Amino acid sequence: MSSLITRRNHTIGPYSPLFYDEPLEFVSAKGVWFTDAEGEKYLDGYNNVPHVGHCNDRVVTAMCEQAATLNVHTRYLNSRIVDYSEALLSTFEERLDRVFFGNSGSEANELALRISRQLTDATGLIVSDFSYHGTTISLAQMTTGLKTREGLGPHVRTLRIPDLDVDPRPESEVLAATLAELDSAIASLQEAGYGVAACLFDWLFSTEGMPRLPEGLAAGIVERIRAAGGLVIADEVQSGFGRTGTHMWGYQRAGLSPDLVTLGKPMGNGHPMSAVITSAAMMDEFGPYNEYFNTFAGNPVSAAVGQAVLDEMADKDLMAQARQLGIRALERFEDFAARHDFVRTAKGAGMFLGLDFAVDDEPAPALTKQVVEAMKAKHVIISRIGRNDSVLKVRPPLAFGPAELPLMLDALEESLGEVSI
Repeated sequence: MSSLITRRNHTIGPYSPLFYDEPLEFVSAKGVWFTDAEGEKYLDGYNNVPHVGHCNDRVVTAMCEQAATLNVHTRYLNSRIVDYSEALLSTFEERLDRVFFGNSGSEANELALRISRQLTDATGLIVSDFSYHGTTISLAQMTTGLKTREGLGPHVRTLRIPDLDVDPRPESEVLAATLAELDSAIASLQEAGYGVAACLFDWLFSTEGMPRLPEGLAAGIVERIRAAGGLVIADEVQSGFGRTGTHMWGYQRAGLSPDLVTLGKPMGNGHPMSAVITSAAMMDEFGPYNEYFNTFAGNPVSAAVGQAVLDEMADKDLMAQARQLGIRALERFEDFAARHDFVRTAKGAGMFLGLDFAVDDEPAPALTKQVVEAMKAKHVIISRIGRNDSVLKVRPPLAFGPAELPLMLDALEESLGEVSI
C-alpha cells in the first residue's frame, strides 16, 4: 500500500485527501459492499454516489447496451434523452418543467448561477457560512466549508445556519436573529452595488451537520431573497433522489418552491451526470441569449443510465425503504445519544443520519474520528461532517436494506462503547 500511495503522490499529488489514518484500497464493489485488495468485505454506510447500489445490474446493462448502440451529443435527435427528460421532470412539481443537462454537480451549480445572474442583472450571492457546492472558480469563491485559495468573493455574503439542538436561546429569538443577519447581508450586497442574484443552499444543510432549524426559517429566507429580486437555488446533490425518505427532493421536505434545482452525484449511480431543473419561463428568458451546448451532457448513454436509476428506485420502492429504515435507525441513534454523555444529539432524515459529539458542550471532533476509525476496523464505512468535524455522517447508498441496517447499528454501538475521552 505504501508503494501505491507514493505513486499516487507522484501523479495526482498528495493534496487530494484520503480517508482514514491507514487508507483503504478497494478493488471491487457490489450492492452496498466493497472488497479491498486483501479480499476483505466492507459495508458501505457512507457513499451516496452509487445510489441504487454499486455496479447495479440494471444500470450496468443499460449503460453497456446503449454504449454498444449509439452515443452522440444533443445536436442530433434521439428519443432516449427526451424519454428520460420527461421521466425526470415528472418527479418535480408541474411548474418545474424544463431541464439543462451537465456532467457534474459543479457544472450544474455553475450554470444555475449563470442563469440567475443573467435573469436578475445582479451578481450578489448568499450561501451558508459552512457549505460546499463545487469546484469552479465561481463556486470556489462561495465555498465556506473547505479550504480554498480564492477566499470569499466580494459579491458573496454568508449566513450562519442555526441549530436548535445546540443553541440555548428560545426558538423565536434564534429565528429573529438569523433573519436579521440575512437582512444585513442583503443590505450589504445592495449597498455595494452587487444586488442579489440568488441564494444557494442544500436545504437539508448536510455539510453544516444537519442542523434543526427554527420553524419558519426556510420560508423566511426565500421570502427575503425574492423580495430583494433574487432567485432561489436548491442544491439536491446530497439531499435529493428520495434520500430523506419522505420526499423525492430535499427542498420539498423544507416546504419550498425553488426557481432552480441542481442535481448531481446519485443521478447516474457513478456515471457522470448532472442537471439544472427550472421552468419554461426561465428557460425562455435565458435560452434566446445563450446557445447552451455541452458535448457530453444529455447523451444517450447518460440518459439510459439515468432512466435505469429512476426505474430501480421505483421498482425497489427505495424511497419508502429509506423512510422505514430511517425511522428504525433514528430510534437507535437517539438511544445512543441518551446512553453516552459525549453524544449531544441524534440527527436524521431518512437514510441520512448523524450523531453530534461534544464534551462539556464543546464540539469533540477527536471522539468523532475515534468512532469513524473504530467502524473501519469493524469493516463499516462512515464519515463525519459539520464545521468542527464533530458530527458522524451516515449516508449509505439507498440500496442499503433491512439486512444491512442491524450490522451497521451493532457496529456503531460497539464503537461508541470503545470511545476513550
